[in-house]
Amino acid sequence: ERKGAGWSREDKIAAIGVKVRKWVSFHGVSLNVEPDLDHFGGIVPCGIQEHGVTSLVDLGVLATMDEADAALKTSFHHLFGATVETASPL
Repeated sequence: ERKGAGWSREDKIAAIGVKVRKWVSFHGVSLNVEPDLDHFGGIVPCGIQEHGVTSLVDLGVLATMDEADAALKTSFHHLFGATVETASPL
């Protein structure tokens, strides 16, 4: 059974989001690299009670945030032929 993007085993590891407001689209992606999973204790991912949240580190993938960011950018480029640039914080 598929639950949507971002699921690993039975736990959620990532999310994608899209919003359109006043003819402007906003989009983003999140990936749990090495968060303190205790902070997710009260979250029910996608409303599915029986599943939790996980991270790359929890799955045994030892990657830094910079390594995960570079891998995501490379994969995005290979899949879509687009260059990804990191926006400056507001």
